[in-house]
Amino acid sequence: MAHPDDVDFGAAGTVAGWTDRGIEVVYLMVTDGDAGGFDDGITRAEMAALRRDEQRAAAKCVGVGDVRWLGYPDGRVEVTLDLRRDITREIRRVRPDRVLMPSPERNYERIYPSHPDHRAVGSAALDAVYPDARNPYAFPELLADEGLEAWTAREVWLSGGPSVNHYVDITAHFDRKLNALRAHASQTAHMGDGLPAMLRGWLSANAAAAGLSEGRLAEAFQVVDTA
Repeated sequence: MAHPDDVDFGAAGTVAGWTDRGIEVVYLMVTDGDAGGFDDGITRAEMAALRRDEQRAAAKCVGVGDVRWLGYPDGRVEVTLDLRRDITREIRRVRPDRVLMPSPERNYERIYPSHPDHRAVGSAALDAVYPDARNPYAFPELLADEGLEAWTAREVWLSGGPSVNHYVDITAHFDRKLNALRAHASQTAHMGDGLPAMLRGWLSANAAAAGLSEGRLAEAFQVVDTA
């Protein structure tokens, strides 16, 4: 994901379900989120350190213990060969079956997930899944210098995009999603009691679109076969 808290807004309930089933999940954050927050009394470096701590705490709420960082500047992420290589490196290290990422497409129905960093990370990550990570001749230094063999991830889950073809019922995991987002206090504390209501509004709409019964909550994705 591009920033700390992106995975929690988009997919924390789904991730909690995965880890409950014994699926190992690794987070990779492209930036430290140093351009976020509302506190002028701390430096941007202090904000970056704070947001790293918040993301680690949020990850624990949904059963994730491995959080990795690339350290790109928040708000200035572009689709570059360096970014593709850095994501490819982690794919070859972790060797995942499934890669969750922001959608590279702009969502005109709901603009907030379409932050430029999100779209850039989604585009670079999708390129890293196909063709880079599986091609031993892409970024050959990863194999020659680091011993990282090519790896094919079987599917991609896109979050926040305009096209949805898969919903996950997270009703049982809503409280853990909420706790994960509250761990990002620098980003969500100002929402107060409005945060649960806001989340329920989004998630109820997803559940209705999925044909689930009233009162259910769901996260939405576009699942792409990349095997």
